[in-house]
Amino acid sequence: MHRSSYKYWVKRSTAPHPERLKEMTVVKSIFNESNGSAGARTIATIATERGTALSRYRARGLMKRCQLVSCQQPKHAYKKAKQEHLKIPNHLNREFDVATPDQV
Repeated sequence: MHRSSYKYWVKRSTAPHPERLKEMTVVKSIFNESNGSAGARTIATIATERGTALSRYRARGLMKRCQLVSCQQPKHAYKKAKQEHLKIPNHLNREFDVATPDQV
């Protein structure tokens, strides 16, 4: 490693930039509003609409830095009825194929 690179690295500022802190808070708030389901593209789009210009790559990096991982909500699964509804009689007995029209 070059001596000048090492000296530059040692002297660098370790304080976070205020602009980066602002972007991180915007990303965190959008992520929390979406209940953890928004990805980098969605976060970048929403942040840009709100006035903070972010690319999806920048949003991805900020999400990694904040340790945010998007997770989609599972689909709702409907339960099948165990028994027939008593108020609706089953006249067809599940036989929908008839030979000619108007037979049932």
